[in-house]
Amino acid sequence: MTSTQPKPSAGKRGARSRRQYVTAGIASMMGTTIEWYDFFLYGTAAALIFNKIFFPDIDPLMGTLAAFATYSVGFFARPLGGIVFGHFGDKVGRKSMLLITLVLMGVPTILIGLIPSYESIGYWAAVLLVLMRFLQGVAVGGEWGGAVLMAVEHAPDGKKGFFGSLPQMGVAPGLILSSLAMGAVASLPEEDMLSWGWRIPFLASVVLLLVGWFIRVKVAESPDFEAMEQAGKKADVPIMVVLKKHPKDVLRVVGARLAEVTWFYTVVTFALAYATGTLGVEKTIVLDAITWGALLSFFTMPLFGMLGDRIGHKWVFMLGAIGIGLFSTYFFELLGTRQEIWVTVAMVAAIGAVYASLYGPEAILFSNQFPSEVRYSGISLAVQVSGAIGGGLAPIVATWLLAAGDGSPQYIVWYLTGLGLVAFLSAWRMRSNPPVAHIVPELTGQHV
Repeated sequence: MTSTQPKPSAGKRGARSRRQYVTAGIASMMGTTIEWYDFFLYGTAAALIFNKIFFPDIDPLMGTLAAFATYSVGFFARPLGGIVFGHFGDKVGRKSMLLITLVLMGVPTILIGLIPSYESIGYWAAVLLVLMRFLQGVAVGGEWGGAVLMAVEHAPDGKKGFFGSLPQMGVAPGLILSSLAMGAVASLPEEDMLSWGWRIPFLASVVLLLVGWFIRVKVAESPDFEAMEQAGKKADVPIMVVLKKHPKDVLRVVGARLAEVTWFYTVVTFALAYATGTLGVEKTIVLDAITWGALLSFFTMPLFGMLGDRIGHKWVFMLGAIGIGLFSTYFFELLGTRQEIWVTVAMVAAIGAVYASLYGPEAILFSNQFPSEVRYSGISLAVQVSGAIGGGLAPIVATWLLAAGDGSPQYIVWYLTGLGLVAFLSAWRMRSNPPVAHIVPELTGQHV
C-alpha cells in the first residue's frame, strides 16, 4: 500500500513557517560563517605560513606543495563527512547534525593553534596537522547539506532561492574574518608571526564556536523532515537509494559544482600564493583584495538567489559558468600588472561577480535534484565528491600547470574554461523542481 504524506492544515503550516524561516535562514548563515572561517583560515595559513612552520627542511616550492597537500586532506575527507552526516541527517534530523558538525569543526581548529612546530617535535607536527585537517574536512562535508536544507526547507514558496543563498553568504564573512585575522598577524615582525602570532586566529575560534552553538540550538527542525517522519517515509540506507535511483542527478551536480569549487579555490588559495610568491605582490595587498571581493559577494549572492527565484536558478548558474570562461584570462592578466588597483579589481570581479553567480543559486538548484527522503545524502555526496576533486586538487593542479607553462598561467585558463563548459552543460540538464520520491522497499524495510 502506498504511503502518503499527511498534509498539515494551511494555517498551522503557514504560521509555523512565518515564525521559523527567517530564524532558520539567519542561523544557517551564522553557522556557515563560523565553519568557513575555520576552513579558510587553514587555507590562508597553508599558502603563507605552514611551509615554514611544519616543513622547514625542504625546498621552498616543495614546502608550499607539502602545505597544500595537507590542505587537500580536508577536501578528501569531505565525501566521508557527507555520507555519514547525510545518512543521519535523513534518518535522525537536520538540526542535530548541524550541532555536531559545528563542534567537530571548531575543536580541531583550536587544537591546530596548539600544535608544536617542526623544531619541537619533528614530523609529528605535520601528522597532527593532517589529523586535524581531516576532522575539519569531515565536519564541512556534513555541514553544508544540513545548513542549506534547513534554510531551503523552512523557506516559503517563491523565496527558496533567496533563503537558500543565506547559508551560502556565510562564505563571505568567513573569508573576510579569516583574511583579516591572517592579515593582522602578517603585519607582525616575521619572527613573532612564525613563533606565536599565527596561532592567535586559530585559538580565537573558541569564541565563534560558542556563538554558533548558541544560535543553532534555537532553530526548529526542518518542516520537510518532520512531515517525512510523520509519514514514515524514511529510507533505511539513504545513500543506497541515491545511488540506485538518482545516479544521473549525482553526476549532474558533480559536474556543475566542479567548476565553481575549482574556480573559488584557484582564486583565493592558489592565486594568493602565485601573486605573492611568483609575482612578488605584497601579501597584505592580495589579502585586502580577497576581503573586498568577499564583501561584495555577501551582497551579490542573495541578489543572484532572488534573480533565480524570478528567472530560474539554473539559468543564473549557467550565466556564472559562462563567466568563468570569459574572465579567466583577464583575471591572470590583471594579477600580472602587480598594481594594487588591478589586483583588487581581479579579486572583486572573480569572487563578487563570477563566483557569487554560481554559489548564490546553488543551494536550491542542487536541492531540487533529490526528493526530501534522501536529499541530505544526495546533495552531500555530490557536492563533497566534487569538492574533493575540484577544491582539493585546485592549488596542486594549478601549481603544476603553472610549472608546465614555464610560469605562464595559460594552461590554468584552459583548465578553468573547460570546467566552466562542463558546468554549463550539467546545469542545462538539471530539473527545476524536486522529483517524486522513489523509495525502494528492500532498502527501507517497509511496503510502498
